[in-house]
Amino acid sequence: MVIKTQRKIVKIDAEKCDGCGQCVSACAEGAIEVVNGKARLVSEKYCDGLGACLGECPQGAITIEERESDPFDEEAARHHLETKKQTEDTLPCGCPSASVTQFEVRGAEAKAAPEVSFRSELGHWPVQLTLVPPTAPFLQEADLVLAADCVPFAYAEFHQHFLRDHALLVACPKLDDFQAHLQKLTEVLRRSSVKSLTVVRMEVGCCRGLVQMAQQAIAASGRDIPLREVVIGIRGEAKSEALVGGHRSSEQGSCGCAL
Repeated sequence: MVIKTQRKIVKIDAEKCDGCGQCVSACAEGAIEVVNGKARLVSEKYCDGLGACLGECPQGAITIEERESDPFDEEAARHHLETKKQTEDTLPCGCPSASVTQFEVRGAEAKAAPEVSFRSELGHWPVQLTLVPPTAPFLQEADLVLAADCVPFAYAEFHQHFLRDHALLVACPKLDDFQAHLQKLTEVLRRSSVKSLTVVRMEVGCCRGLVQMAQQAIAASGRDIPLREVVIGIRGEAKSEALVGGHRSSEQGSCGCAL
């Protein structure tokens, strides 16, 4: 029977946590994992209570509290880390925010395959705004597309016009937590070297919130990032394109979609 002891231990505020996963890599004992988009203390005995993860949380969701808990078990934590590493090495299908993947660019051999009519232009994973770490490598020096959830279903040429040579984030301004998304997008723009931002939204009124989110995030980030808006009709047609902020460099959008 494990005897509880009064000691310092990590406390995670689920309301503040945006699931960025930075605390996961900061925890040398592997005590924290992202589960269902939120950081969780997987076991009290893995946490040494020293708080190395505190300074890595951009949302301030992690604190240290003193309470009764299982005592820290260094041997158990070491075994947990070894098991976790073996699992990740053989089955890399954990939480996307903890296993960011950047795909290799397909070479000429892929383009030469005549039996393939269409191919994915997606260059990274994950794509959901909630799950993408602000420091993800695919965001560096990227032309970023922020797309409403419905756009890829409505616009048939989404991959060719918006994904090719671009990084992608996906969000819904109506069904998702707007403020949480705004904070996350602000951190993405502040902590990455994104060069431009193109918002691709549906023509429905509620989808305008995605542009407002982008405008507020750019302002809060303190960076001067060109912002372009592309509107897709509910029947799948590209209806309009407008420069919302920055300087227009050509008649064609940064997404490569000529309207």
